[in-house]
Amino acid sequence: MRITAIHHALVRIPFTENILWGSGRRIGTTRLICRIETDAGIVGWGETISLITTVPAVFADIVAKVGLGYPVADVERLHRHVLGSGYYHHKRAAVMAVAALEMAMWDALGKQAKLPLSSLWGGRWRKDVEAAAYLFTKDVKQLKERIGRFLDAGYETFKVKIGFDEPSDIELAATSREAIGTRALRLDVNGAWTPGTAKRQLEKLRAFDPAYVEQPLELDDLAGHALLRRSTPVPIALDESAYTLSDIGNIVRADAADVVLLDPHEEGGLWQTIKAAAICEAVGIPVTLHSGAELALSQAGYIHLAASIPNMSLAIDTERAYLGGDISAAPPALLLGRFQVPDTPGLGVEVDEEAVRRYAVDSIVGAYLDEERKDWFPVKPAY
Repeated sequence: MRITAIHHALVRIPFTENILWGSGRRIGTTRLICRIETDAGIVGWGETISLITTVPAVFADIVAKVGLGYPVADVERLHRHVLGSGYYHHKRAAVMAVAALEMAMWDALGKQAKLPLSSLWGGRWRKDVEAAAYLFTKDVKQLKERIGRFLDAGYETFKVKIGFDEPSDIELAATSREAIGTRALRLDVNGAWTPGTAKRQLEKLRAFDPAYVEQPLELDDLAGHALLRRSTPVPIALDESAYTLSDIGNIVRADAADVVLLDPHEEGGLWQTIKAAAICEAVGIPVTLHSGAELALSQAGYIHLAASIPNMSLAIDTERAYLGGDISAAPPALLLGRFQVPDTPGLGVEVDEEAVRRYAVDSIVGAYLDEERKDWFPVKPAY
């Protein structure tokens, strides 16, 4: 079965409320949606995150041209073909673009085989997938209110953005721990700390028993993260440092992480994520999934990954609570903080093509810069 046509569109789904983090203000999620047709008459759908303009540019200029005529099963070859098109030394400019087509290829392959994707990747390791509540605010009162809503919905793991400034790091952590009791607490810094600040803040945060502190230092500083691991009992998780398969290898060599957050869009595909998780599994590192406000297609892909990968044993991040819409009338549903695993062929998602047209946009806005602070921009490290 070969690809005979490749279509794509940018869509933007507004958030129900603005999301604040150390890198800016997000007002919605922009995603690239890919639809492929095949010579077997099977249609496959894919999705990827689109934070920056390189994503649609690389997809249109390289990925869609290279992929036309490809056998849908050749996902490894597609990934390497795109890298070989000049992106082997610009991998981070290519991974998000190739991920959309790669997902659509898997979707079509699963439909041809009449199997859900988890069955193609070794079968279900777990019957359902825990999701983490995700909190984005510097306002303590607002944080308490949002935590309360997630507690009422049955969540057992909570991820809180810090990295705004030194005092709020501690205040947000303390407020969260008081509100959630003994439930798992993750704290995400987004690379805002200098090494000296990291040592001081981690010592203060020990009292709140975080499950891990995510990306405390700038993404390239693997040596610094390795040093932190040796100097603190607080587990260190890496996300922005872990985009490509080469990144994962370097993290393991440097002994730089207790936990690794993966993302099929940032790894360059679902298959690359499985490979990355296996590298971590070989050295005993648990993995989870980063969220960039996935729509139905990517969310289903996440669930299939988490259902089938043994060391993806931690609750996966999700921003579904903030989405003001979707491209499917029946996206994966959360029940008491857990996703059920789709059992229909491929991704198991029916796309509403009218919704794709309704949410279509021609530009990317609201990813990093904060329109309410015109002169502000994020700096890594910040303090």
